[in-house]
Amino acid sequence: MRKHNADKTCGIAQAAVVMGDWWNVLVLREIARGHVRFDALAAEIGLSRNVLTERLGRLVAHGVLRRSLYQRRPVRYEYLLTDSGLALLPLLVAMQDWGDRWVLGDGTLTATATEDGAEHARVHALTGTRLPADLQLPSTQGPDLPVVAPDAAATVLFTYPGTGIEWGDIPGAAGCTLENRLFREAWPDFREAGVEVRGISTQLWDEQAEFARAEAIPYPLLSDAAHHLAATLRLPTFHGAGRPRHKRLILILDAERTVRHTLFPVTDIPEAVTESLRLAVDCARTA
Repeated sequence: MRKHNADKTCGIAQAAVVMGDWWNVLVLREIARGHVRFDALAAEIGLSRNVLTERLGRLVAHGVLRRSLYQRRPVRYEYLLTDSGLALLPLLVAMQDWGDRWVLGDGTLTATATEDGAEHARVHALTGTRLPADLQLPSTQGPDLPVVAPDAAATVLFTYPGTGIEWGDIPGAAGCTLENRLFREAWPDFREAGVEVRGISTQLWDEQAEFARAEAIPYPLLSDAAHHLAATLRLPTFHGAGRPRHKRLILILDAERTVRHTLFPVTDIPEAVTESLRLAVDCARTA
């Protein structure tokens, strides 16, 4: 098919050239999830070796991926996202958000989920998933921090839409300040058990830092404004107050960065905080 001359100056058209077909999108999805070696990619996507080789070559040529040698005999490479590739993560998250709402859902704008929906199934399937060791996010407590605390017996990650925002009638969005305050009150119990806590939203770092100072939040808040965590775990999002927002969920991970428990949807915030403490303490005891 001949391209229209105007396509040369159209960013949408040029992005479509790079993204190619749906296989390229799935390759990028899996690399974002941490499946960076050829055999792992082939297994996850179910793509033939010849076609996968061709797709990877195109993405490397476009500067979206780079090859990194990890074995010399025989020669083997990992395929890693470049800065250009990382900049595509918000697009992948937006595609997932659209698919969850308009294809897999009924079009309702919501910050929660039903227990018979695709988002619920996807989150609960995270049990047993190991997060990449190099996954770090901007933190209110200094430089970028690992999403999972490296020296903790267990880590609790709770994602929330955002603090200081009027959510109107979006179901499930309100309660972020309450949730942080409840985790703050329970913080001594988490610490006594050797459990770390991380609060994560897509708010900018300075917004999180201002809230942390005002509320004396003792644990780090991490900014997923670039959607690295959302893309890595395919976390459910919704669009509200001008940007994609995490839906409220809680993950309990062990010392090996493996998801042991998931709480989603979170509809009773006090009960969920109490339950996350119980599960995290049990996880730390069995570490």
